[in-house]
Amino acid sequence: MTGPTGGGPGTEERRGLEEAERVELTVGAVAPGGHCVARVDGQVVFVRHALPGERVIAEVTELHKGFARADAVEILTASPDRVEQPCPWAKPGRCGGCDLQHVTPAAQLDWKTAVVREQLTRLGGLTDAEVDALGVAVEALPGGPLGWRSRVRYAVDAAGRAGLLKHRSHEVVPIDWCRIAHPAIRELPVLTPSGARWPDAEAVETVASTGGDVSVAAVTEGVATGVSGPQTVREVAAGRDWTLPAAGFWQVHPAAADTLVGAVLDLLDPRPGESAWDLYGGAGLFAAALAGRVGPQARITLVESSAQGVAAARENLADLPRVEVVAARVETALARRRVTGPVDLVVLDPPRSGAGAPVVRDVVAARPRAVAYVACDPAAFARDVRTFAGLGWRLAGLRGYDLFPMTQHVELVGLLLPPAR
Repeated sequence: MTGPTGGGPGTEERRGLEEAERVELTVGAVAPGGHCVARVDGQVVFVRHALPGERVIAEVTELHKGFARADAVEILTASPDRVEQPCPWAKPGRCGGCDLQHVTPAAQLDWKTAVVREQLTRLGGLTDAEVDALGVAVEALPGGPLGWRSRVRYAVDAAGRAGLLKHRSHEVVPIDWCRIAHPAIRELPVLTPSGARWPDAEAVETVASTGGDVSVAAVTEGVATGVSGPQTVREVAAGRDWTLPAAGFWQVHPAAADTLVGAVLDLLDPRPGESAWDLYGGAGLFAAALAGRVGPQARITLVESSAQGVAAARENLADLPRVEVVAARVETALARRRVTGPVDLVVLDPPRSGAGAPVVRDVVAARPRAVAYVACDPAAFARDVRTFAGLGWRLAGLRGYDLFPMTQHVELVGLLLPPAR
């Protein structure tokens, strides 16, 4: 990706910014959240719809103490990594679902790699040399950058029109069709151009599963009030069929589940007879994959707090009697010893907020030989890596995957190892 001119963000000589003001600036390095960093009279400005090194006219959208947010509304000097957005809604003031449609696919991978590196050094405490040794590079998944999203939740406005939300807003943008949505979802008569109206719904949830099921559910007060298509859908991953509620959690990229399973197994290298914990285990994807490696006599414990996830795990893993499903919050299960060692392997797949220091400490106290950490937020992952490091552990391997093309999101799988015994 082309670097910023002059080696860093431009600094413009002017006085304080005002909301809705337009200002000319030079864009600096990428930052988490789909922004690049610029400076105006020493003030930090996080700019969307821009690329490092570009000269742009930016419109201020928000003012905060110490920083501002802005959208690049005119490109004066374009980066060679810039392309025309394939979606007319992925522009300032329109849909906020995609952050990087103006960036070439290759440069999107570089963008996400740069964010991961920055978080590991700034928050994770790793040196540049240590990050270099990990060989951090975000990889694309099969299928290309469009038409991949197999689960789309549309918001509904006061007129009953389904659409997507503006960036950092509850305002609904009634789009024509979503370019990153799976083709089977794009064909559903959900959006305004089809004449559809959802007067009693707050949202519409759509699913196109890897097993070929297509489902639409209207959501009112958080509950699916009407479903078109099956209420349960079939997913195919890790050599198994999975049955899940249509609104249940599953990875939204069709290739994501197998990609993550492959990375976890490759990094952990499970051995016959080893015991394992699958923490934040959901429907049991990693527990099932581990069971296939450690054998039918090895003990595996899955911990999940969602009632829907627990039910799905117990149903889908019923043929694996050595897998115990514990219905509890992970931190509670560990602190109250509902999950006990000894244990050889641990998979951590926490929510966006990360596992947190108490969970990391309890995992380390169980003395596994290796931990695979699946992360959807580089910042939370980096903070937990720092906690592991404070306990003597090290990040020994790291994979990055672009599970969410055209957006700023990235998925990581890290291997954490204890001190040599």
